[in-house]
Amino acid sequence: MKYSVIIPVYKNEESISRLLDVLTDMNSKLHGNMEAVFVVDGSPDKSYEMILQRLESLDFSAQLIAHSRNFGSFSAIRTGLSVAKGSYFGVMAADLQEPPELLLEFFNILKDDGHDVVIGTRSSRADTLSSKISSGIFWGIYRRLVVKDMPSGGVDIFGCNNIFRKELLRLDESRSSLIALIFWLGFRRKLVSYERLERLEGASSWTFRKKVDYMMDSIFAFTDFPIRMLTNIGAIGSVLAFVFAIVVLTARLMGLIEVSGYATTIIVILSFGTLNLFGLGLVGTYAWRAYENSKGRPLSIIISKKTNR
Repeated sequence: MKYSVIIPVYKNEESISRLLDVLTDMNSKLHGNMEAVFVVDGSPDKSYEMILQRLESLDFSAQLIAHSRNFGSFSAIRTGLSVAKGSYFGVMAADLQEPPELLLEFFNILKDDGHDVVIGTRSSRADTLSSKISSGIFWGIYRRLVVKDMPSGGVDIFGCNNIFRKELLRLDESRSSLIALIFWLGFRRKLVSYERLERLEGASSWTFRKKVDYMMDSIFAFTDFPIRMLTNIGAIGSVLAFVFAIVVLTARLMGLIEVSGYATTIIVILSFGTLNLFGLGLVGTYAWRAYENSKGRPLSIIISKKTNR
């Protein structure tokens, strides 16, 4: 197979029938050179049974994989990429909120060999107002703290060639962010904007709790911002505490403070409080460096090598 489409499946039984019809049409447009890799990620509904029932009658090659429990969509994507047999790979959601034509565009771009990874960026979305606001806040924080190159609308869909896939699968990290890893890898990258479609079946499983967990994983796996913030607060606080201690001590010597022990108590609390924050920041910096080394990410990645001999 030349093209592999990886589809994480979780609570998508209502859209399975339409999904299979869309994939049949995609395979026709790709001249029968497509395979679909369904990864059912511990879905509690009948998604697995529905795909299994139609598996043998599909007009395109397909693999059906089931996780033992729900590990998350990014783990499902990694599983699908690891078993896919094509030369070019695309990821799409089973709810079909990303237009299927987008993957066809991805494959055409990758075929031209000018890019290694193509990323879909949402220019607009047919979601509720509350969903738009929460997503805007989520991806805004993500851009500020984790990946500065992250598109404002976020990323849910991407395609890549075999070189990029191999390097991505080498980064075997738990409690991490697949999207952030895609940007961390670099390579020749192209962004393609699209309008996210309205969800026609079911409800999104991308809950607020999952967004918070994902944000925490991304922050702690890709940035030392919390540690730097703690160190900076401690350093600035130490300077302010020293200045304030001089003011309090001067006021005490001038008789402006008459309460016995007040000046000493304030100076001790301010001094040791800010020094404690500063010390925690320093210790955290060393811990972060050790954590960075434990990830096992390569120090560099060679994208091409040429010689005249």
